[in-house]
Amino acid sequence: MLGVAYGHLPSASYPLAQGAVRSMKSKPGQIVILNGTPRSGKSSIAQAIQQTFDGVWMNLGVDGFMRMTPEQYLPGIGLRPGGERPDLEPLIVRLYEAMYESIAAHSRLGINVVVDVGHHDAYSEPLHILPRCARKLAGLPVLFVGVRCPIEVIMERRRATGWPVPDDGSIPTPVALWQEVVHTPGIYDMEGDTSQLTPEEGAALIRIRLAEPPRPTAFERLVARVDGALGS
Repeated sequence: MLGVAYGHLPSASYPLAQGAVRSMKSKPGQIVILNGTPRSGKSSIAQAIQQTFDGVWMNLGVDGFMRMTPEQYLPGIGLRPGGERPDLEPLIVRLYEAMYESIAAHSRLGINVVVDVGHHDAYSEPLHILPRCARKLAGLPVLFVGVRCPIEVIMERRRATGWPVPDDGSIPTPVALWQEVVHTPGIYDMEGDTSQLTPEEGAALIRIRLAEPPRPTAFERLVARVDGALGS
């Protein structure tokens, strides 16, 4: 038994945590959303951001939310394109909205957030989830990053991680569909190709972009695009 009550440690014993908390109080936390297909390298970039960026960076991405989802409602927000589970779609809208409400809450408390996700609208009918989510983050600092990767590299990564890959070199329909729809409409603040960049290099480019954020942001343009289509 260690015999130390960490709750009673003197404040000088954890200056790193104290400094992080003080920095949270001054402004909203930065949000970085990494959007791409499965095996595109989003999670690796998110990990590099957590390890190399200053301050506290929480990962509130799709993998974590899927782990929290009851088995009978899986894959939850990880539902692949193709309209295979229309029974889940109303719940998926709510789950995405809940995830983005959580992202917003973290940011408003001064906590930085990195999100790895695969947005698409190829459900049994269009659900317009991405612009719905963009509205949740109105007024907060958001960088929307397109994480691209050639499908040949995606297939090689699937093979390396134990996923079944056809011997004849063909591309399974779900994999091809992910590649086709995840970057629609393709409005981003920046993009990167993970076949050409290491996770650390991708994170470094994101750090540079954060130093000079775009105006208007991709999320602002996404919302304006929908509002314009609706005539509002």
